[in-house]
Order: sequence, then C-alpha cells, then structure tokens
Amino acid sequence: MPETAEKPRLRLLLDHFALIEDDREGWRVAHPLPEVLLLVVCGTIAAGDDFEDIADWGEDNVAFLRRFLPYHHGVPGSRWLRLLMNRIDPGLFANCFQSWATAMRPDAPALVAIDGKTSRG
Repeated sequence: MPETAEKPRLRLLLDHFALIEDDREGWRVAHPLPEVLLLVVCGTIAAGDDFEDIADWGEDNVAFLRRFLPYHHGVPGSRWLRLLMNRIDPGLFANCFQSWATAMRPDAPALVAIDGKTSRG
C-alpha cells in the first residue's frame, strides 16, 4: 500500500478512537492514549496474540508508528499496555474499532470478527 493511502487510513483509525477518553493526569502521561491504541490495533493486526507480542512488534516497528504519532518515549512495555487497556471499556473499544472497519470498507458485508466471535450488523 502506498504511504499516501496508508496515512489517511490510520488517521481515520485515530479519529474513530478519539471517542475513548484518557482519565490519567496529563502531566504524568508518558504514553498518550492515541499512541497506545494505534500500537495495540497495529500489533494485533500484525498477529500479536498478547501484550508481550504487541510490545515486541512495537519495538521492532517504532519507525513505522512514528510516521503517525511521535512516540517520544518509545512504545510502552507489555505491563503498561495491559494496565492501560484494562482501563478502557471493552464495548466502547469494540464499537470504535467496528466503526473504523466499516468506514474502511463500506461496501463489505456487515461482518467483523471481534475477540474470536462474529458480530453481525
């Protein structure tokens, strides 16, 4: 996929996940929520099965991730990913992901597998 097509698609992903609020104190945040969400989605799409896989993928692909967000402090480790993702409402996360997937392929069947289950629109 050309880089010009890649960037708008991932920007659209970030727009859809903007509905998820970060309740952490801003001055203490080393890994902003959009960076974490982009890492988790990309790492999962790249076949990451758990937070260790996702963190490893992020370390190996931080240059790719920095084309979209700064990642000033690098990528968070698996422990931080687990802690941060456990603070997010799973239903809201699934809805944001599904709305992004639908926006990417509006002509595709209304069928997206989330967490090993099939969700039918």
